[in-house]
Amino acid sequence: MADSILVVDDDPDSLDIVRTFLESRGYDVATATDGKAGLARLEEVRPALVLLDVMMPGMDGWEVARVIKNHPDFTDTRVVMLTARSGFSDKQEGLRAGADDYIVKPIRLDELATRVEKNLEARTSST
Repeated sequence: MADSILVVDDDPDSLDIVRTFLESRGYDVATATDGKAGLARLEEVRPALVLLDVMMPGMDGWEVARVIKNHPDFTDTRVVMLTARSGFSDKQEGLRAGADDYIVKPIRLDELATRVEKNLEARTSST
């Protein structure tokens, strides 16, 4: 069975590019367009990895990451921030929120592939 990945991003173009790319690599991909919908999908899908935008309406990605990492059922779920917020303080905030990794937009698909593989391997080795 393919690892399942949840992509949460309010930009439909980014969401579509990432979903299509990951599906072409054999992953089972679910999507959500905001933080609250992302948390609802998390319960349904129970993904191994969440790719999470920061700047979204309502609940931002940092808040979603904190909820995921503080939930007893999802402590081993890997969270990767996928955002245009590229400053050092933004990366620090992501790590404080519990993110396991941080990818800056615009997305380079080769980098995305490598980071997804590394995070899924890290999850497998820790469970």
